[in-house]
Amino acid sequence: MSFTSLLSDYSVRPKVWDEMCHQGDVRSHYQVFFESLSESTSDEFMLKDELAKKLFMNQGITFTVYSDGEGIEKIFPFDIIPRIITAAEWAHIEAGIKQRIRALNIFLRDIYHDQFIVKDKIIPETLIHSCPGFLREMVGVDVPFDIYTHISGIDLIRDGDGSFYVLEDNLRTPSGVSYMLENRNMTYRIFPGLLPRNNVRSVKDYPDLLLKNLLGLANQQKSEPTVVMLTPGIYNSAYFEHTTLARLMGVDLVEGRDLVVDNAKVYMKTTAGLKQVDVIYRRVDDEFLDPLIFNRESILGVSGIYYAYKMGNVAIVNAPGNGVADDKAVYPFVPHMIKYYLNEEPILKTVPTYSMDNPDHFSQVFSKIDSMVIKKTNESGGYGMLMGHAATEKEVAVYKLEVEKNPRHFIAQPIISLSSVPCFLKGKVQPRHVDLRPFALYGPQGIEIVPGGLTRVALREGSLVVNSSQGGGSKDTWVLGS
Repeated sequence: MSFTSLLSDYSVRPKVWDEMCHQGDVRSHYQVFFESLSESTSDEFMLKDELAKKLFMNQGITFTVYSDGEGIEKIFPFDIIPRIITAAEWAHIEAGIKQRIRALNIFLRDIYHDQFIVKDKIIPETLIHSCPGFLREMVGVDVPFDIYTHISGIDLIRDGDGSFYVLEDNLRTPSGVSYMLENRNMTYRIFPGLLPRNNVRSVKDYPDLLLKNLLGLANQQKSEPTVVMLTPGIYNSAYFEHTTLARLMGVDLVEGRDLVVDNAKVYMKTTAGLKQVDVIYRRVDDEFLDPLIFNRESILGVSGIYYAYKMGNVAIVNAPGNGVADDKAVYPFVPHMIKYYLNEEPILKTVPTYSMDNPDHFSQVFSKIDSMVIKKTNESGGYGMLMGHAATEKEVAVYKLEVEKNPRHFIAQPIISLSSVPCFLKGKVQPRHVDLRPFALYGPQGIEIVPGGLTRVALREGSLVVNSSQGGGSKDTWVLGS
């Protein structure tokens, strides 16, 4: 059976924007890819799929799922058919993300200094101060170049009309970029020659761009600043990514016990003695960063690092306190930030969002729960959600009681039927729902976005949950050059 014949049973669900097919025809930007594979057989595709699984396993490309307090390490599921995005679509995405990050960065500068947006009643003061991610310790602290959002992962989805929506902003320690890089490496292995033939833009420059931005944050008087990557350790779910990025950038991967603060300066312990550290790309959450200031029981951070940062003796990426900007309860106000700070209309759409501490919203959401999803404002990984259309009456009732206890910690949104893309599953090409997480780097020279990102795919038929911890996988993301 040829690969082309595999498409004969490809069935798109009603009211779903399929990125490959439109009214039974393959869209033009997928044509070159499929024409290149038209003579391939199903057996050849099965072999490529098996090869990808073996390579991921041999290279240790994994993630960790926490279940009942026990960490279970799994191979990251990878689908071999790439997701293809046109140059025009990418230009729209890129412009929208840059606009959004600029506004969010100004918001963070404002909220920790003058709070004009609160004084002008654009955002309620009570909302800001009730955010768990708002750090009072950061009020009045000047950060290098006024940049807070050095590394951002903005989650995008497409609705039934093909429009791009921002689902959420990840501005603290966003993960997934290593899988973007490994997915591209895998595509080169299993489809040699197809990327240049399809005029696919490269993503391999990400580590170099990241390192350039990190070095740019260091004290300009130093000719060779020292950059380190701070990891919580081998039991962290994203440890594979930490090791990958440190290796590709050529910087030391350290844990809290490898660093020490003396006279408000951070030093790394080496066999040759202490070496001053100028920039820390930290993958340790705010709460655990400095036991003298935040969680006293933390053994992941470094005692005194906050004071060294406050004194301007070390740069920390991303800045502490970013959680106030990606709190899901603050998300509905981002379009207002764009208009307030930039005097521009938002380029990317946002999903209608209901605050559950608003009694009218609460009643409205539960009256049409079959079409709603309720989320915890500071939860991630697909945990803590109620998908109304898939929940039983009992599950809804139990969840409703939980919301009533602390409605501030919940928001609700209408269920959007994510766009679908072709996946090669069990010897067949089938549509599955996806989102997209592009990664933006904000340095002294401006904002740069590598053309691509991490496409996460819901591998279970009909599922809208793309998180790897909830049965999702990923695929290579191609952005075409023209």
